[in-house]
Amino acid sequence: QVQLVESGGGLVQAGGSLRLSCAASGRIFSSSVMGWFRQAPGKDREFVGAVSWSFGNTNYAASVKGRFTISRDSAKNTGYLEMNSLKPEDTAVYYCAATTGSGRPYEYWGQGTQVTVSA
Repeated sequence: QVQLVESGGGLVQAGGSLRLSCAASGRIFSSSVMGWFRQAPGKDREFVGAVSWSFGNTNYAASVKGRFTISRDSAKNTGYLEMNSLKPEDTAVYYCAATTGSGRPYEYWGQGTQVTVSA
């Protein structure tokens, strides 16, 4: 069993930066993928990006590519979402999630952390 806890959310002005953390308790398999998602009020949950736990390969949604960076520290069992050049439309609850292997669905989810970007 894996538990994920996000932290680092908050209120920031447009153009600012935030770094979210996702601390995992329990075993993250080397073949796991950690993903980041967000959900704005009245909207569906949206994929933000993901990182492979073993090699650190990343992929991003077009809406955040070039502004957001995902990384992980295997030794700390923690993933990160670095968000730069934030826009009001980035306002959402951000969730991290983890799979139990490559190509598997996201089985474990954090509780979410609010990010609010003011104009």
